[in-house]
Amino acid sequence: MNAADAVTDALRELHTRFGGLRDGRLADYIPQLALADPDAFGLALISMDGHRYSTGDVAVPFTVQSVSKPFVYALALSALGLDEVGRWVGAEPSGEAFNAISLEPGTGRPANAMVNAGAIVTTALVPDTRDAPRFDRILDFLSRFAGRRLDVDEQVYASEALTGDRNRALAYLIRSAGPLPVDPVAAVETYFRQCAVRVTVLDLAAMAATLANGGVHPVTGDAVVPEPVAAHVLAVMATCGMYNASGDWLLRVGLPAKSGVSGGLIAAGPARFGLAAYSPLLDPAGTSVRGHLALGALSERFGLHLMHNPALAGSTVTLVTTADDLPAAPTGERDRARRERVAVVAAQGALDFTAAERVLYALDESGTRDTVAVVLDLRRVTDIDTAARAMLNGGLARLAAGGRRTAVADPAGRLGGQGATAGAPRHFVSREDAVEWCATGRTG
Repeated sequence: MNAADAVTDALRELHTRFGGLRDGRLADYIPQLALADPDAFGLALISMDGHRYSTGDVAVPFTVQSVSKPFVYALALSALGLDEVGRWVGAEPSGEAFNAISLEPGTGRPANAMVNAGAIVTTALVPDTRDAPRFDRILDFLSRFAGRRLDVDEQVYASEALTGDRNRALAYLIRSAGPLPVDPVAAVETYFRQCAVRVTVLDLAAMAATLANGGVHPVTGDAVVPEPVAAHVLAVMATCGMYNASGDWLLRVGLPAKSGVSGGLIAAGPARFGLAAYSPLLDPAGTSVRGHLALGALSERFGLHLMHNPALAGSTVTLVTTADDLPAAPTGERDRARRERVAVVAAQGALDFTAAERVLYALDESGTRDTVAVVLDLRRVTDIDTAARAMLNGGLARLAAGGRRTAVADPAGRLGGQGATAGAPRHFVSREDAVEWCATGRTG
């Protein structure tokens, strides 16, 4: 068993807890979206190290809809800069629904790029040339964020084009006030195609993780946008991404987020992770009911709220090796053979969800088929929060259940829980005693 599956276990538990809910309704004002499976539900998380965790319907394709807005906003910012984009579309919360007429008095600027009016203007700002047509640029950009080539659901596009009169009206209204740089018909048709791009939950988690990682895709390494652009997009997502529910979301969940009426939902923990959910039953604000509940519960469980956790300095994992490679390793052949089958992972600093995930992943990476035991060295750890403590104890218990002997060097007793649960690791004051017990069953 893998220690890092503690993260997957949390996603599975939330999937089970909320999967049976039938609250909400499909987005039937776009006829094709009303054909979605109401039972579909998937969750995914991707860390800054590119570690991927998921459960449920993560391979089911659906259209990105309004979740495309922050990424097209990033494209416009990259091409034109913040000041120029700000001339055409604002960055203030509207406090209104996604399709509201939310225009600045006197200028006609849409309130922000997350409501439909602002998104239409943002799409229109993307450069359009013979060699690189506007929509081709958008599709290429969304694909880079996802880390794979995306395509368009032509049936959904046709359905949106057939029923999108309100968005056309918004475009004409904006144009009448001045701030729409292209023909309203062209702007809206491109916007419809943008919303009909097809993704999966794993795609959305990768897209959110790329924003969280300063614009660099954590799996492919592609620098999709500069770091300041990613920061600007996350700021607007935090204040405007959930429309008239943005304030309550930021208060309770505490993560920059964006919802879409197909049931997609993303959230980003800057420098930490990207999260995504898919479930097409929507609440009155147009947000996935199950996705909202699951991401909120995950934030509470692991202490992910931005205001709870300042950035942690320094590397979390400082050593991944076998006991035989440590300076104090004995020289005898028999002792060396025993100790080379003991993996050692050392951590430092304050451990929260993000740090604990890295430690669990390192514990998995430290093992080979010949490894029979693992030592987690916590001597240089200064603090472990409640969520991280539960994750580490759970991960070590999984390793024990998989047949590996586990021990921790924890002189301050920060991990706690010795003997409290099945599979709890043995605790030692020194790393040497922990290694000796793992290798021989006795201490020095």
